[in-house]
Amino acid sequence: MMPAKKQVAIHIGGLYATGNPVVIETVLGSCVATCLYDPVSRVGGMNHILLPGKPDIKHFNDDARYGINAMELLINKITGLGGCRQQLVAKVFGGSHLFPSIPEENGTGIKNITFVMKFLKREKIKIISKNTGGHDSRRIYFHTDTGDVFLKRINTVNYSKVVMKELEYLKRIQNKIRKPGEITLFD
Repeated sequence: MMPAKKQVAIHIGGLYATGNPVVIETVLGSCVATCLYDPVSRVGGMNHILLPGKPDIKHFNDDARYGINAMELLINKITGLGGCRQQLVAKVFGGSHLFPSIPEENGTGIKNITFVMKFLKREKIKIISKNTGGHDSRRIYFHTDTGDVFLKRINTVNYSKVVMKELEYLKRIQNKIRKPGEITLFD
């Protein structure tokens, strides 16, 4: 029987890279995780991005919460462990739309997805798998020695309830607007 792999959990703003067999796990909602893997050196890592782009000058050295920091830090850690930037492949997960009151195109999830996809394209890192968008949260398990990622969907039960409440509220407002108001004439 093979010994169990070490498990490492990362959270918002976290990242982890290794050349050893490890299972990195995280839970994602509107955040995005990028799993990078060098299949030749078998070095891999994952980040957990909260916001796209880069931080303002006050927070520039903060952890990997911001997209540009998260991607650059992960690539640097992997290459520092013997991985080759030109051999990296990517798997991208997350970016759910969890806030029905915000139009989906303005949501953090889609902005995170767009940022990561543009970054990987610009850096010429091939995306070999992705599971992004939707309304469910995800728990992912990245095996750094094989590059395999296992995904478990976490149904966001409250999403449909929130949507229904928002639609009911919208209908009440629309009905109120349609009713004529009282008119007071002055003498």
